[in-house]
Amino acid sequence: MTKLNPRDLTISGEDYLKAIYHLSEDGAPATTTGIAEALALTAPSVSGMVKRLADAGLLEHLPYKGVTLTSAGRQAALQMLRRHRLIEAYLVRFLGYGWDTVHDEAERLEHAVSDDLVNRMADALGNPTVDPHGDPIPTADGRLVEVASMPLPEVPVGTTVVIARVDSGSAERLRWLAEAGLVPGATVTVVAQQPFSGPITLQLGADDRIVGHELAAHLLCAAPTASNLS
Repeated sequence: MTKLNPRDLTISGEDYLKAIYHLSEDGAPATTTGIAEALALTAPSVSGMVKRLADAGLLEHLPYKGVTLTSAGRQAALQMLRRHRLIEAYLVRFLGYGWDTVHDEAERLEHAVSDDLVNRMADALGNPTVDPHGDPIPTADGRLVEVASMPLPEVPVGTTVVIARVDSGSAERLRWLAEAGLVPGATVTVVAQQPFSGPITLQLGADDRIVGHELAAHLLCAAPTASNLS
């Protein structure tokens, strides 16, 4: 069987690989139901595309166990992530987009740009390692360096951390966080956390911020470095 070159993927195929990558980030296989929900499709249509991508050598599909990316499929997914995240960074840095609006624009552009253009964007940006939301940007050769982090609700009271990543799924949430100064790179100290998933009080500079537990779960935090504390 002739394997599909990832460069010959359709837009739909690229979206599938990226969705499966995200759904399986915790190490568990993606399910057809999860893929259908992520792409707003029906389960039967997902099953058909999963079979085609598996026949192309980009997925492994074990009945009743789920879907995983092969090495080739993972590399193709990382290439899409690189495109998407570099486009976001470029639009924010050079074209004045807000971090709350850039995701949808990058979703459209990621399928149209060439690898050469993406690499030129990376050079113009100084080869950043993260996008505006703090998500790591894969390297041109397909490596992804993750920074150890934990959701804000898991940070013990009295601990100082740096906001490393923010879930980009809601533009309204991103706008509120930006206004509150709770953005990647911000250093905060957990002052108090109410029981039973109650609100969390943070110290940000000389001010306090009170964040609901549900919202706090969308903030991933890392240990501060010397540069963060200076």
